[in-house]
Amino acid sequence: MLIGLLASATVTLPTLPGLPGGAALPPLPAIERAPQVVFVDRNGARIGVRGGRYGPPVEVRSLPAHVPAAFVAIEDRRFYSHPGFDAAGIARAAAANLAEGGVAQGGSTITQQVARLLFLNQEKTLERKARELALAVQLEQAFTKSQILGLYLSRINFGKGAWGLEAAAWRYFNKPASRLTVREAAMLASIPKSPSGYNPVDEPARNAERTKLVLDAMVETGVLSPKARAAALAEKPRVWTRAPEASAQYFVDWMDAQARRRAGSVKQDLVVETTLDLPLERAAEEALRNGVTRGGPQGVQQGAVVTLDGTGAVRALVGGTDHLTAPYNRATDARRQPGSAFKPFVWLAALEAGRTPDSEVVDEPVTLEGWSPSNYEPGFQGPMTLETALARSVNTVAVKLADEVGRVRVADTARRLGISTPIPTTPAMALGAGVVTPMDMAESYGAFASGGRLVEAWGVSRIRTAGGKVVWTRPAPPPAKQVITNPALSDLNRMMRQVLVSGTGTRAALPGRDLAGKTGTTSSYQDAWFAGYTGGVVTVVWMGRDDNRPMKGVTGGSLPAEVWRNVMATAVKRLPATPIPAGPQPPAPPPTPPPEEVPGPPPGGVPEGAKPASPPPPPAAPAKVPAEPQT
Repeated sequence: MLIGLLASATVTLPTLPGLPGGAALPPLPAIERAPQVVFVDRNGARIGVRGGRYGPPVEVRSLPAHVPAAFVAIEDRRFYSHPGFDAAGIARAAAANLAEGGVAQGGSTITQQVARLLFLNQEKTLERKARELALAVQLEQAFTKSQILGLYLSRINFGKGAWGLEAAAWRYFNKPASRLTVREAAMLASIPKSPSGYNPVDEPARNAERTKLVLDAMVETGVLSPKARAAALAEKPRVWTRAPEASAQYFVDWMDAQARRRAGSVKQDLVVETTLDLPLERAAEEALRNGVTRGGPQGVQQGAVVTLDGTGAVRALVGGTDHLTAPYNRATDARRQPGSAFKPFVWLAALEAGRTPDSEVVDEPVTLEGWSPSNYEPGFQGPMTLETALARSVNTVAVKLADEVGRVRVADTARRLGISTPIPTTPAMALGAGVVTPMDMAESYGAFASGGRLVEAWGVSRIRTAGGKVVWTRPAPPPAKQVITNPALSDLNRMMRQVLVSGTGTRAALPGRDLAGKTGTTSSYQDAWFAGYTGGVVTVVWMGRDDNRPMKGVTGGSLPAEVWRNVMATAVKRLPATPIPAGPQPPAPPPTPPPEEVPGPPPGGVPEGAKPASPPPPPAAPAKVPAEPQT
């Protein structure tokens, strides 16, 4: 049967197998490709692709000559001379298959592979092979060799989720195909024979062995000199074990639906320009993964990180430790109890009601509605200032304070700053008994970092076609709403700075930086948070478990504070971080009324028998102010 197929491959076009009675070839089916949406970070680096599996046909002319040459040398040496099928190759494959007693070689040319990739399936039957030959001839008549090779390079599977040359260049080497070296091109050309068996991540030794075969083939076909082969073998390219854009996939998931709503029906390839900072994103993912790994013995399983700048632009968003195995986005969708990270809303409501950081409060037993809160540390510390109570995260003070200023008022304060989830008004609300998302916490703490202005997260700045035509641009936002005024803002920032200086958040401190924040730990250690900021940058870290089981002694001031510090160490270098802004000037005090005037004598003097008015008493002498001690 294989010999019969070989013979049929040499006949003229009208009598190709698969066409009854030598009928003329039908028109080629339409080549279908769903459009892709490519996401790039704020500097233009590619961070993800959604939509269709395949990119547009590769422009072979735009590639270095050694890139297409590597594939032709190893896959189809007579590609530029055959009419779509290679009779000698089919004969060689037939002989090998007869010797093996099965299908050992396929003998397919690049053009035949394109026919199969575009129009057929992978089944190994004579009928499918005959159809493949017919389509290959049609392709050769309809397209140039360069176009056929471009179709091939855009459709083949390179393993690890990479379809097409461009995707493979980014996946394995974090660069476009136009910048591939000779060694890198040969490494990629080694993969299509068996994407799972020859990719350089899973099978580096087998890939290296086959890469040598590709380079040898390039020398034999005259496209590479022996000296250039030796230089290529001496190259040591960096192969990315994890996809370079892997850390950004939670962000891309979050942005995809939003981008499509703004772009409308996607009928062509689009490029979405986002706010993400990829180097910061990678640093945040690494910090979180390391933190979760260190906390593994304590039962830590997952985490999330969100970083916003002062405008609300999302600069980093990590929704978990590994998008491939755990794609649920904890940064935007997980509703978790914030614990004491909710307390700044209680303290802000108290400050707006007239208290100050120096107001005296008492850590003592308290019972409200039959519930008695306890502190993390056993016992009670007695009188202290409001500032000390926040730095030490004293629970009894928080519960009493919320009750005194009004729990409804506290809930309104949290909503005003950006908390969108339901907020209970039970006594335990002061200790974070409700649920929030890390994104909500980042937005609400953003007001502390931006001079008291409302911060709303956003991630898309512009959408354009692959050719550069602008489809949508983010309109200039109106001035941000002032949601906190002074003196409450400056007083709260003063107190939250102390959390990192002498309170529960000292592990988050960065020398020389003006930082503030708050730890959060829920009962039974189910959730641990650190939320903090400097001027124009806010980062929130959550750590816990998806099954909501308790961890072993993990507090917000331990692992989350350390992860936060590591993220912010990169953020303050890559973003325009400043000292925490003071916010608006406090309202001017009401004017002092003028002193009451003493009426003088009426015109014509003092009436007879009347006593003249007494002159006003002299002003009192100023009190003596003791001189300040010299230090």
